[in-house]
Amino acid sequence: MSEKTFWDHLDRLVADGRIIVDNPRGTHDGGSNTVVYPVDYGYLEGTSSMDSDGIDVFVGSDPEQKIDAIVCTLDLVKRDSEIKVLLGCTEEEKRAILRLFEAYPSMRGLLVRRG
Repeated sequence: MSEKTFWDHLDRLVADGRIIVDNPRGTHDGGSNTVVYPVDYGYLEGTSSMDSDGIDVFVGSDPEQKIDAIVCTLDLVKRDSEIKVLLGCTEEEKRAILRLFEAYPSMRGLLVRRG
């Protein structure tokens, strides 16, 4: 599969689905009192990921609401990996999202930009 085809499929998956925001911007992560979501965070209804929940989505403030990046995560405690879709996230929001994964010693995230 070409890189373009991957991003086209991801666009279609998100466009054909419904995003459920269960962690609005400014709320605390359930496992931490110090981690605050910088943008709306939720999942794509009707999809599945490693944690058996839907594919995670960060929804930013850019009015165009385009997917131009994903974050690949590794968690040494859960011993899993996931992708998280960044929809309409500004550069500042992307940096803030990456800082979320630095707040947990066992977790790291890698930003992959659309080519």
